[in-house]
Amino acid sequence: MKVAVWSGDLSDSYLKLVNQLGVDCIDFNRGTDFVNGENKGHPQVGDVLKVKERVRSFGLEINRVTLPDITEKFMKNRRGGVAELDNACRALEAFGEAGVPIARQRFAGETVDWGVTHYRSVHRGGYCSRGEKVDSSKLHREAFTEEEAEEWWRRFRLVYERLVPIAEEHDVKLAIHPSDPPLPGAPLDTSGFSHVVEEFPSKAVGFIYCCGTRGEAGGLPLILDEISRYGREGRIFEVHFRNVEGNLASSGGFEETLLGDGDMGMFKILLALKEARFDGCLNPDHIPQVEGDRGRVHHGLAYSIGYVKAQIAALEAIK
Repeated sequence: MKVAVWSGDLSDSYLKLVNQLGVDCIDFNRGTDFVNGENKGHPQVGDVLKVKERVRSFGLEINRVTLPDITEKFMKNRRGGVAELDNACRALEAFGEAGVPIARQRFAGETVDWGVTHYRSVHRGGYCSRGEKVDSSKLHREAFTEEEAEEWWRRFRLVYERLVPIAEEHDVKLAIHPSDPPLPGAPLDTSGFSHVVEEFPSKAVGFIYCCGTRGEAGGLPLILDEISRYGREGRIFEVHFRNVEGNLASSGGFEETLLGDGDMGMFKILLALKEARFDGCLNPDHIPQVEGDRGRVHHGLAYSIGYVKAQIAALEAIK
């Protein structure tokens, strides 16, 4: 397994830092990362290759990119929606020709946020992270009416019907991320998450498997079960490796923590991934803020990378 982190500002200082800390790959999380005023809403192969060359000059590789967003313009059949889909398709072609292995498509409405209280949770020694609490009376509220849900999935299918053949042709893994928070009725909740690969059984279709999000849904047992299922099917293309305290099923809320804290045994997750023959990247995203984190100072990032590297080393020592 390898370690990936976000692209940050792509400065010499940042790329040198993450290389020194033992990072292998860079992830790009915004649909605008390779888009500028000259390339008309989607990246060109040359733009991607320039960034790829720069990243490689620091001993790193591009692991994952994000396609231009599918917004409400397309999902609600508004003016400009067709252009959004065309941009996503052209972007996927460009990334494929540039040899990028994984691409994510974001959709308007994939994340819903009703009855959720957001707060800044404080943990050991005062480090801070994201916390969310949901009114228990609203946990079973549906995100959409039945008609709205059907329309969302119909529009989703239109996008994937265009993207999947391109991904297959260019040998790119097309990855979806679960809804976060994973509220019941969100399009990509526990049932919606599996619906994607049922609708599109191509081996090019799979997941950015987010331990944090799935832990928010049901804790470690749910994660181990899903890794066993999806991992053995070859559907896990990347793992967002984060820890949480609490989950919606047991406590109606959760708080993100440093990797060594929280309710979930992260080494057990690695063991499950190894058993499922996962050999991709772990990205310790949503890193809590620790003392001294300001601007280009990344103590929390350094901690998280070191933790993941140590866990991988311990895993590899097991014969």
